[in-house]
Amino acid sequence: MSRRALVTGATGGLGLAVVAALIVAGYTVRASGRQPAALRRLKSMGAEVFAGDLMDQTDAACADIDVVFHAAALSSPWGPDADFERANVELTRRLLASAQTAGADGFIFVSSPSVYARWRDQTGITEATPWPDKPLNAYARTKGEAERIVRAADRPGFRTVSMRPRAIVGPDDAVLLPRILRLVKKGRFPLFRRGEALVELTDRRDAARALLLADQHRERAGGHAVNITSGRPLPIATLVERLSQTLGVEVKIVPVPLPVGQVLSVISEGVSRLLPGRPEPVLTPYTLSTLAWSQAFDLSGAKALIDYEPEFDAVETAMEVAPKLAARA
Repeated sequence: MSRRALVTGATGGLGLAVVAALIVAGYTVRASGRQPAALRRLKSMGAEVFAGDLMDQTDAACADIDVVFHAAALSSPWGPDADFERANVELTRRLLASAQTAGADGFIFVSSPSVYARWRDQTGITEATPWPDKPLNAYARTKGEAERIVRAADRPGFRTVSMRPRAIVGPDDAVLLPRILRLVKKGRFPLFRRGEALVELTDRRDAARALLLADQHRERAGGHAVNITSGRPLPIATLVERLSQTLGVEVKIVPVPLPVGQVLSVISEGVSRLLPGRPEPVLTPYTLSTLAWSQAFDLSGAKALIDYEPEFDAVETAMEVAPKLAARA
């Protein structure tokens, strides 16, 4: 009998890749999401679709399920705290309870490396690297809070694993690359510290395979968090240059002094909190952390816990999908 999986956030870029990987591996998949076109695509792949607001239907979604792959989240550098709390913490708590009631034996949670975000360079990050005392935004705070809840729920017979894939790229990316490509297309790209900050991308196929490995090795990995990347950091200036070459556009690098960026991010965020509708700031402290400081990882924990090693060059993947994503950006 095949293993029965629920995938939440299945209509997102990572969710679509997870469903595809699970079906190939022989799982029976129930896919939850909100995008009608993507739900039709999931159904054509062989998944059972579960549409609508998941928040009040967690028991139904988890019925007869062996393992939950929880990828649904509010992922944004800005927004009302209450929205992040509901989408990232409360939904996770309800899914955990429903999965246990349903008799599931696995819960694979998609956490985020944003829990490490701070205003300083970080290389060789491991799962034991401390988090900053004060998260830089509501997304990082609520993902960290949800991860603690998930890891605390681990016990024999119900294993939980928190996965932290970094900067996922693929043809269905709606978060990272589109934001970068919009600036590239404008022909002017602001960079801090000469663009030397290191960034690591993750191919969506590697991220999906890592989640599958977490379920397969849940007895070993239960109660742990696992960092996932392509293992190939590069300076953000190099990434911008390669993307501009791929798109065939000239990009002028606009150097911005770091102190100016720091002051601008704090002031912009403060002003946005006072404006009607609280529009997204021009620059937030969290976004500055991703552009100005390195975040690179040691993958030895992923190898030891779930036998993960990256198979794809995520930078090459980014170049392959950039024209399509740029046309939509």
